[in-house]
Amino acid sequence: MITHLSRLAHVVLLSLGLSSATYADDLSAPSGDVILTISGEITADNGNGAAAFDLEMLQALEATEIITDTNWTEGVHRFTGVRLDTLLEHVGASGMTISAVAINDYSVDIPTSDAQEDGPIVAYAMDGQPMSRRDKGPLWVIYPYASSNKFRTEVVYSRSIWQLDRMEIRQ
Repeated sequence: MITHLSRLAHVVLLSLGLSSATYADDLSAPSGDVILTISGEITADNGNGAAAFDLEMLQALEATEIITDTNWTEGVHRFTGVRLDTLLEHVGASGMTISAVAINDYSVDIPTSDAQEDGPIVAYAMDGQPMSRRDKGPLWVIYPYASSNKFRTEVVYSRSIWQLDRMEIRQ
C-alpha cells in the first residue's frame, strides 16, 4: 500500500513539473537478498539512511532494454534493467557523483550527468536471463555502446562496472 501511494505521489509530482527528489519518501524493505545499496545524498530510504534493493524491487521499476555489443562479451546482447536516471530519481538523489562499487570492492566514479534518457541502465538480465557473478552480474552498468560513438570511449568503458553492489551519491 505504501509503495502504491509513493508511486501515486511520484506521478502527481511529475505531472505538476516537480521532481520526486523534492520530497522524502520511505521505500519498502527488501524481502529477498539485497543486491544493491544506495546511500549518500538521497531522500528515500528503507532504513539507516540507505536504500537497499532486492532483485524484485529493481524489477518493479520501469524496465528498459539496451541491445548492444560490449568489449567484454561476444556478439550482440539484449540487456534489461532500470535506467540510471530512473533509479536516481526513485531514491531522490541530489549529488553530482556516483561512487559505484563492485562486489570485489573495485570502484569507479560516474557523474550523475551520465544519467540521461539515452544513457546507461543498471542491467539485471542479459538475453532475458539473470546474470550470475560469472556473467558479470547480478548487476552491470551498461551504456548503449552501439547507439553512438560517444559511448565508445575509454572513459565510458571504465564506468561500465559489473558485479555492482553499492552506490554512494556524493556532491
